[in-house]
Amino acid sequence: MKKIFTLLTAFSCMAILTFAQEKKDNKTKAPAKKESVKPVEKAKPAATAKPEEKHLKKDGTPDKRFKENKGKEEEKHLKKDGTPDKRFKENKEPAKKKG
Repeated sequence: MKKIFTLLTAFSCMAILTFAQEKKDNKTKAPAKKESVKPVEKAKPAATAKPEEKHLKKDGTPDKRFKENKGKEEEKHLKKDGTPDKRFKENKEPAKKKG
């Protein structure tokens, strides 16, 4: 039994090695096309921004890492279809008492 197992293992290893990927030459690769890059609009200065949007990213969108830019608490715990997400404590129904 050991001899059969050894032969099967050796055959499997040889089969795997024969199907290994070959290295591709970098010379055959086509040169990358250079595309023109459009400049990104700069963010508004903090003085002209709304008070709740003090912290902006470079592209002008509000930075969600800050408390004042995050959505309402109710919006956080909803599924995509708008139903409450039962993984959170405030959305779970109270447990029924026995008795």
